[in-house]
Amino acid sequence: MSATPTLPETMRQIRFDGAGGPEVMTVETAPLPQAGPGQVLIEVAAAGVNRPDVMQRKGSYPPPKGATDIPGLEVAGRIVALAEGVTGLNVGDEVCALTISGGYAEFAVAEAAQCLPRPKPLSLVEAAGLPETFFTVYSNVIQRGRLQPGEIFLVHGGSSGIGSTAIQIAKQHGAHVFATAGSDEKCRFCEDLGADAAINYREADFAEEVKRLTDGKGVDVILDMIGASYLPRNLAALAVEGRLVMIALMGGYKVDGLNITPIMLKRLTFTGATLRPRPKSEKAEIAEGLRRDVWPDLESGAIRPVIHATFPLEKAGEAHALMESSTHLGKILLVTGR
Repeated sequence: MSATPTLPETMRQIRFDGAGGPEVMTVETAPLPQAGPGQVLIEVAAAGVNRPDVMQRKGSYPPPKGATDIPGLEVAGRIVALAEGVTGLNVGDEVCALTISGGYAEFAVAEAAQCLPRPKPLSLVEAAGLPETFFTVYSNVIQRGRLQPGEIFLVHGGSSGIGSTAIQIAKQHGAHVFATAGSDEKCRFCEDLGADAAINYREADFAEEVKRLTDGKGVDVILDMIGASYLPRNLAALAVEGRLVMIALMGGYKVDGLNITPIMLKRLTFTGATLRPRPKSEKAEIAEGLRRDVWPDLESGAIRPVIHATFPLEKAGEAHALMESSTHLGKILLVTGR
C-alpha cells in the first residue's frame, strides 16, 4: 500500500451506544481503518447524513454483509493511501466517494471504483453531499426508470437531498419536472431548483393535481420514497407505459385492498431498488455513468448539491435530530475539521 508517511495512528469516529434516539451517538477514538485490495483510504473533510443512517441508529436497518457498525454512506476528502490494485488515482487526489459504512469518521475506506473527482466549483465539504443521492437518483431515474428527454417526471419529497438532486438531474436531462413537498416554502424551493410545478401534498391530492397539470395524461416516471400509503395514487398518476420506481418505504410496505387493474390497463412498470447492498461491480457501473452523464454538469455549475446545514462530528446527534424533523431543504453534512 502506498501512503503518506505522516498518518496518525488513531482517529475520531461516531458510534451508536445501542439503538435509540440521537442521544446514543457518541464520539470515540479508534485505530485508522485499513484499505484492502481495490480500495483507498480517505482523510475525510465531510460526510453526508442520510435517512438510512437514522434507521440504522434506531436499530431498524442493520448494516449489510461487509459493512462495519460505524454509520456514514458518503464522504469527501483527500486520498492518503492506495491499496493493491488501485489505478487511475493518486495520493493527494480530492474525491467524493460512496461508502458502505464508516463515513462518520476522520478517515474512511472506499472502493476506488466508487470514487469520483471533486467538481471544481465545489469545496470538499460541498462535494460530500453528492455520492449517496447522485448514485441513487441516477441509477433509479435514468437507468432503471429510463427517463427520456421530453417526458414528465414526478419526485416525491422534492425538498429533500434525494428530491433536490432528482429535480436537477431530470431537468438537465430534458424532462418536465413535478415535485411534491409539505409546505409552500418547500414548494418554492423545488421551483427555484427547476421544477415546472410543485404540489403541496398537505393541501392537495397530488394525483388529482398531476391529472390537472397534464390534461389527464399523467406522468411518465415517478421516484417514490413513501411506499405503501402513496401506491394507489402513484398508479393513478402514471401515464400509459409509465414507470414507478420505489427507493424507500417511509409510508409503510403493505397495502390492503389495492386495485391492480391500472397496472394492466396502462401497461405500467412497477419497480424498485436499494443501493447499499448492491454488488461493488454495479456501483462501479453507476459511478461510470455519473462520470459520463452528470459530472460535466457539476463541473459547469449547471447542477449543484444543496447544503442545508453542516455540523461538527461531535454534534452528529443534532444533525440526526434535524434530519428527523424533516424541516431541512437539501443535504445535511458532518464536518470533521481536518
